[in-house]
Amino acid sequence: MVLQTVEILRSEIPFDEESVFISDDVKAGLVLVDIINGFCTVGSGNLAPREPNRQISQMIEESQKLAKVLCDKKLPVLAFLDSHPPGKLEHPYPTHCVAGSDESKLVPALSWIEEEPNVTIRRKDCYDGYLGSIQEDGSNVFVDWVKSNKIQTLLVVGICTDICVLDFVCSTISAKNRGFLEPLEDVVVYSKGCATFDIPASLARNNKDLLAHPQEMMHHVGLYMAKGRGAKIASEVSFHGLKNL
Repeated sequence: MVLQTVEILRSEIPFDEESVFISDDVKAGLVLVDIINGFCTVGSGNLAPREPNRQISQMIEESQKLAKVLCDKKLPVLAFLDSHPPGKLEHPYPTHCVAGSDESKLVPALSWIEEEPNVTIRRKDCYDGYLGSIQEDGSNVFVDWVKSNKIQTLLVVGICTDICVLDFVCSTISAKNRGFLEPLEDVVVYSKGCATFDIPASLARNNKDLLAHPQEMMHHVGLYMAKGRGAKIASEVSFHGLKNL
């Protein structure tokens, strides 16, 4: 039944994906959204998967490969890590990714990037990495990162496709359209490098604190909404001299 619904959704609200080629004369940057234990590693907290998940595993693998390419090319990478002060809830979700905990750390497959000189780590305490980059003095770490690195094409991967990834993409495109992010031209969401979580309707019906969240359906909706805001949705990403991801 769920698979039938997903196919109907794809038929009723389709969108085109494309192959994105990054040439050597285009300055690219990569944003990794919340690829941390608390959302991705089995058993690592209230919002972590309860069992191995194909979509999340693929997201980690593809994001790691993309991060490796950019690090090898010495291109800028920014990693958002969900990190909440103790006792500060993020309604409607239960306590998760408390600052300093293992939940708020990068998954093991990506922990190596913290030692890379081209990587910026930004801990945030809200869904939207753009808003989460605002400092007390009014400056914005993400905006400054784009401008100082003269990024023209922004690649985005991470979790959740329909929540933190989508919120960040929408804010970024709005800021770009208002001229706040020059010289940024394109925001590219790599679909295989994104994932969301799965709460079947059968589980939600038996728990008043849960909302149904079918994974494949919401992943599609997240990508569709990002496309509607002006992002490019990439089925594959390639660089000069390298095979497609």
